[in-house]
Amino acid sequence: MTLQDSARANIETYFDDGDFQRELATLVSRPTESQDPRGKPHLHAYLHDDMAPMLEAMGFTCRFHDNPVPDGPPILTAERIEDASLPTVLTYGHGDVVRAQEGQWREGLTPFELIEEGDRLYGRGAADNKVQHLINLRAMQAVLKAQGHLGFNAKIIIEMGEEAGSPGLKEFCTANADLLSADVFIASDGPRLRPAAPTIFTGSRGGASFDLEVNLREGANHSGNFGGLLADPAMILSHALASITDARGQIRIPEWRPTSLTPRIREVLAALPAHDTGIDLDADWGEADLTPAERVFGWNSFAILAMTAGVPAAPVNAIAGSARATCQLRFVVGTDVDDILPALRRHLDREGFDKVKIVAHRRNSFPATRLDPDHPMVRFASASIEKSVGTAPDILPNLGGSLPNDCFAEVLGLPTIWVPHSYAGCSQHAPNEHILKSLSRQALVAMTGLFADLAEQGLPKD
Repeated sequence: MTLQDSARANIETYFDDGDFQRELATLVSRPTESQDPRGKPHLHAYLHDDMAPMLEAMGFTCRFHDNPVPDGPPILTAERIEDASLPTVLTYGHGDVVRAQEGQWREGLTPFELIEEGDRLYGRGAADNKVQHLINLRAMQAVLKAQGHLGFNAKIIIEMGEEAGSPGLKEFCTANADLLSADVFIASDGPRLRPAAPTIFTGSRGGASFDLEVNLREGANHSGNFGGLLADPAMILSHALASITDARGQIRIPEWRPTSLTPRIREVLAALPAHDTGIDLDADWGEADLTPAERVFGWNSFAILAMTAGVPAAPVNAIAGSARATCQLRFVVGTDVDDILPALRRHLDREGFDKVKIVAHRRNSFPATRLDPDHPMVRFASASIEKSVGTAPDILPNLGGSLPNDCFAEVLGLPTIWVPHSYAGCSQHAPNEHILKSLSRQALVAMTGLFADLAEQGLPKD
């Protein structure tokens, strides 16, 4: 029996005998909400009580680290060094989750209990990100069990603050570059393009968030006595927001329009199948001369995440004294991250909105990253996954969302390969989050095959 056959048999038994579901249930039961202070003790417990015992049983040496940012969440690193001459793979996961949103899940579901319904396993973190690093770690274990060793060196970093903007992760990677040194980065997060077919992406769009505020006066004033006499902050803000894009959402700030949608990137995106989101898309929204794939994977998008003026739940007949909108720009490489907010300021001033104040969020941006889709490691991973599951993966130059990929691609200087193990309809960051059992089984087989190929063949040559 070949290594591939033996490792595949191991991982299929792991899934089919129920061990995968039982382990995921344990991880999901930890209420590791990094956006809520009540989650703080559970962030530590996830690393100490769940991850470390699992990794130590696989022959990894674990180290716990304080976050370099004061009050930042803990970080775990682990390594299994078999031979200094072998290639080293760095992988990553985050054990924290977004707020549970208790009371908003449908009847019969609860955030921190893994509940099975048909092909779905429901629970907070089931898709983002607990299942994803569990799959990768157990795929490594299948190779270990098959031959008694990995055949490559492995390093792991698990953070507990990704849903809060990965505080301290970049500083940690900078200070511990030697500890995290590797030849390639392989990890999982985000959704596939299609539930039934694997996806590889090599970077992510960046994200910059900020508030726009108009503060004209203290308190509100009677709309009958002062209507037509006092400027309306909500009206001013609405016009300012409307100036940023046209009526179909096409960005009007020149500096926010990227230069990186090259003919080769267009060619890669043109080869993709239709984006299976499970949601009816709006054909008349976004850049008119771009395809849907180019809009989300090759271009920038502006969104208004929330707006307030007055008291929306209990409006009164008064002109509010202030108005605020929370906004976000998702951007690809080719956008000057340092000029995003200055460019917005110049635009608002040109349009006559000098009363609109820009307030950057404390951690207001993730940089955009992208590995050449023709990189040898992309071709190697694609061929391996197709061999294992019989379906060629969809290749994306970057994820539409944002990840701390710059920590690995820029700070550590690694080629970054992401193989996501969820799908667009998984209700990530929403009530009723779930993962598909069929997708998880296929992902386990795919990652086991990839690690077995690395063990047997080593890294591809440039």
